[in-house]
Amino acid sequence: MTEVTRKLASVQKITSLDPIEGADKIECAGVLGWHVVVPKGRYNVGDLVVYLEVDSVIPVDVLIAEGLWDNDKRKGKLAGAKGDRLKTVRLRKQVSQGLIMNLEVLKICWDYADISQHVEEGQDVSEALGVTKYEPPVAANMVGIVKGNFPSFLKKTDTNRIQGNPAVFDELADIEVYITLKMDGTSFTAFHRIDTVDSIGNEFGVCSRNLQLKEQVPGQNVYWDMVAKYNLKELLPNWRAFSLGIQAEAFGPGIQKNRMGADEVQLGLFDIFNIDECRYLDYDEMIRVACTLMLPTVPLVYRGPFTWKTVNELVAFADEQKYANGAQAEGIVIRPVIEQRSEALDGRLAVKVISPKYLLKHGE
Repeated sequence: MTEVTRKLASVQKITSLDPIEGADKIECAGVLGWHVVVPKGRYNVGDLVVYLEVDSVIPVDVLIAEGLWDNDKRKGKLAGAKGDRLKTVRLRKQVSQGLIMNLEVLKICWDYADISQHVEEGQDVSEALGVTKYEPPVAANMVGIVKGNFPSFLKKTDTNRIQGNPAVFDELADIEVYITLKMDGTSFTAFHRIDTVDSIGNEFGVCSRNLQLKEQVPGQNVYWDMVAKYNLKELLPNWRAFSLGIQAEAFGPGIQKNRMGADEVQLGLFDIFNIDECRYLDYDEMIRVACTLMLPTVPLVYRGPFTWKTVNELVAFADEQKYANGAQAEGIVIRPVIEQRSEALDGRLAVKVISPKYLLKHGE
């Protein structure tokens, strides 16, 4: 199954422009499923622009080219654009997620008189502009000793936001889905691969979001602490039906400020991958295997037909979610009960909705 990559900076069309109550210099532009505050009168509905998603790290030369950086004061002129991470902001009570730039900004990397003749809607320009994804600092107990890159026979746990992929609505329409809470922690993967080809032997491994980690004794690394806590080094090899990778969120003290208020670090499993067949398990099969392995799963908040019609409805639903301690949940993750491929995503059909309330509360 193809791994879906996120377009941090892309060429997109402005689909709407709406006034903001009490504001005479700014208005709200619609791009894909996002709402973005822009200077009033700068753009028109139908314009092609460069859109940058939240969590984009924007090079200063790009901001200078767009007139969004003050070299004397060494700071950005637009809320949310600070030369580093692009965050969710609220301006005049309007939530703004992302940044819109004129196509002319692409002239810093391409020498074309008319840029519009050389780009198309949906084109990824992240690499051209040098835009990268923000990665939060990693605590010492989560760094680990690197063994190698994330294994090629597994898939990383990144899931795209539905606001950036509104065409997914048509693919989800009326099919049975399950929606889980997005846990506020860090990605954890453990796997056991059964050797059926040569005499090298079976392999057990543990990974952070991007790397495979060497084994460490309990107390030195949170990933291997989870292996010991859930007896994974014994349980996974005892599963003989197929080689498998379990993917979960590790959360608790020392991780992401422990916003869920857990008393100890623990796992919430959300995916099981059949390595031999290169596929994710359907929901009911995943739950059966998780129960057999005695592994806790992330909280289920809904199972049934997908009936939401707009991004705004889903965002409102995400805003309603709370963790067990009453804190605002980070968001929700939506997947079909029976695994499906998405043409819109060119990969697995799975999307998340991050709560704007959560992002604004925590300055993200």
